[in-house]
Amino acid sequence: MSDISIRIEGRAGRITLTRPKALNALSYDMCMAVEQALDAWRDDPAVSLIVIDAEGDKAFCAGGDIAEMYRTGTTGDYGYGRKFWRDEYRMNAKLAEYPKPIVSLMQGFTMGGGVGLGGHVRHRVVCDSSQISMPECGIGFVPDVGGSFLLARAPGRLGEYLGLTAARMGPGDAIHAGFADYYIPQDQWPALISALSDTGDIAALDQAAQTPPDSPMAAQQAGIDALFGGNGLTDLFVALQQADSDFAAKTLKTISRNAPLSMAVTLDMLPRLRAPGTTIRTALELEYRVSHRIMEHGDFLEGIRAAIIDKDRNPHWKHAPDTVPDDAVAQMLAPLGADTLGFEED
Repeated sequence: MSDISIRIEGRAGRITLTRPKALNALSYDMCMAVEQALDAWRDDPAVSLIVIDAEGDKAFCAGGDIAEMYRTGTTGDYGYGRKFWRDEYRMNAKLAEYPKPIVSLMQGFTMGGGVGLGGHVRHRVVCDSSQISMPECGIGFVPDVGGSFLLARAPGRLGEYLGLTAARMGPGDAIHAGFADYYIPQDQWPALISALSDTGDIAALDQAAQTPPDSPMAAQQAGIDALFGGNGLTDLFVALQQADSDFAAKTLKTISRNAPLSMAVTLDMLPRLRAPGTTIRTALELEYRVSHRIMEHGDFLEGIRAAIIDKDRNPHWKHAPDTVPDDAVAQMLAPLGADTLGFEED
């Protein structure tokens, strides 16, 4: 497959995204190729660890390839999108639970589906160009691919801020927020990959790691916690409107462009995922409740139209920020019964 390169080099299983002109966006076939490689290498004694990287300097992976979801969804066919998400989420869970070390090298844009690919493995590397974000509320969706799990575990209310604003995390921010583990300048990555492949020993990461840059978000943590400390979307808008700061004004402007239903659902999801005993599977199952319904009952198709298809940047959302019905949020997050996400293969 020309969009992805899967091979064994030395002691390492290598997965490289090779769609740099498309910012390495994940197609369904790419997701399934990753899963097949994980299955093949799980019990292969020749593979000691796995390295996931991507070609090009602009992006590790800028998200999922959603144009086909729009094409099928606008005809009333929701099955394609549901299958894509169901199978992608299964792959995300395998990455998080994999018994062998996996290293992800996340340069440039790492957004949405890219976080699902690189953000759950045990050893996550960022560099100076890294820009990690969860931008789903801007297209009428919610943070998914297990991203809600990472957001819920971020310090304080940083998860709410990141999930609603799609703020981009540089290397220091990503490590502070729990989306990455190591800062290693990108020009050192070829030598790092070579050492990992030659030795099969993850210790090469600790030897290469450097002190990360400062995190601007860590410096803003107290202010973020205060603004996002309410109990829902209305509280948040009131807090931002009443706050007298440039940061609050910028944040208000940013979230005012997003789908109110998506933001309200996100604010309901994250506290649930902070409960004791929550796992990546808990988060993925909750996300899939939304995925299963979002094209039919949410703003997802309109969000894609405005951002990707017509590119008019003028979405017509179903609700205003102060009129999102509680029952609309509850409906999105209600259990799916027979359609509940399982993690078995069809």
